[in-house]
Amino acid sequence: MDKILISKKGLEDLQKELNELKTVKMPIIVSRIEEAIKLGDLSENAEYQEAKDDQGMTAARIRELENIVKTAEVVEKSDGDVVEIGSIITIVDESNKEKIIEIVDQTQANPLENKISNESPLGSAFMGYKKGSRVTVKLPAGDKQYTIKDIK
Repeated sequence: MDKILISKKGLEDLQKELNELKTVKMPIIVSRIEEAIKLGDLSENAEYQEAKDDQGMTAARIRELENIVKTAEVVEKSDGDVVEIGSIITIVDESNKEKIIEIVDQTQANPLENKISNESPLGSAFMGYKKGSRVTVKLPAGDKQYTIKDIK
């Protein structure tokens, strides 16, 4: 099975979510199912069906998280000389537009928060480069040039 590269914080967040699902959410769902069963005829019981659907989705997420945690390889951030998982980089495009992004593992990616996966076209293009490097990123809309202005 392939290892999943993940930051220490990313792994901690996933373990916290997994614990929450197992110890809080799943018992609540089981209680909802038990209460719905008490209402009688399950074939037309919307509460029962909704709780069973929630149980299935939650169980699937628990399996997914357990698999990630089991195959995770924690990547420690070094001194900040090169772009790696955990780096916060300032990039400048060809039109001098500046953007700050954080390179994160795939489990923490959230483009709306400028958290870019190390496996995405943008994130993977910067991996291993140093401050001052010019990087060509192959995007669906075409190639784009960036300069790495800063690495933290």
